[in-house]
Amino acid sequence: MLALVGLPGSGKSTVGRQLARRLNLNFIDSDHAIEERLGCSIREFFEVEGEDRFRDIEAQVIDQLLQGDYGVISTGGGTVVRSANREALKNRAKVFYLRATPEEVFRRLKHDQNRPLLQVSDPLARLREIFRIRDPLYRETAHHVVETGRPKISNMVHNIIAQLEQDHFAGLENSPLIHQHIGSDK
Repeated sequence: MLALVGLPGSGKSTVGRQLARRLNLNFIDSDHAIEERLGCSIREFFEVEGEDRFRDIEAQVIDQLLQGDYGVISTGGGTVVRSANREALKNRAKVFYLRATPEEVFRRLKHDQNRPLLQVSDPLARLREIFRIRDPLYRETAHHVVETGRPKISNMVHNIIAQLEQDHFAGLENSPLIHQHIGSDK
């Protein structure tokens, strides 16, 4: 199982879809799985039930996804705020942190009205605060950090696959996923 963590708008879903396609794996966006379970958008649920209740549901969904078939999971930006999620991801998946600066994310999301935590008067200041709090949590959870900057999605996917190959050949990975999808190419 591979998992992608990072700020909202860091490219987890886009990179995750392409990575899954390249490795011939299933792709799962945890936010979509949560919305299916809730029967409404995350934003609507957030407004009615609040962040704590949302994080409870998110933790249950993450746990269930990590028990599924091998694949690629794109996690929500705040998944790492719960220590149980960080531990489950670190122990049950190969985790890549797609590290984007708050300014990069702001450029991508400044017109997005569907991100509940960014519906404030100064979204860039909010992103900087979220980054300050979550960057250490993403790093704690991740096995590898991928700087997003402005490279093409295909380059980021290639870099992740190269890191998986390096882990495999260094003897750091005994996952059937790696042996089946990467090790078999050699």
